[in-house]
Amino acid sequence: MSILQKDVNFFSFNLGFRGTEFQTRVWQELLHIPYGTTISYEELAVRVGDIKSIRAVGLANGQNPIAIVVPCHRVIGKNGNLTGYGGGLENKQWLLEHEGAVLKQLSLF
Repeated sequence: MSILQKDVNFFSFNLGFRGTEFQTRVWQELLHIPYGTTISYEELAVRVGDIKSIRAVGLANGQNPIAIVVPCHRVIGKNGNLTGYGGGLENKQWLLEHEGAVLKQLSLF
């Protein structure tokens, strides 16, 4: 089974996250973003319990040790722009297109 298919569910695996408590909360929350959808860094901050932690969420997102499995590519800027991705913005765009994310709102700039 390919991890690029929508029916893969990682909730049943212990992914053995190693990071701070905050990073682990962010990475766990990333697993709840449905295939083919996106959320903003602000929304992710709200989901982990602190609207003021948007930058910290971005840093934790960038330190995600297993980026394809823990879908940090699904987090985009509040205005719909694609922002930082360790694998490069072109790859982030490709992943979102592959998943069928709404692309009219997505832009590299």
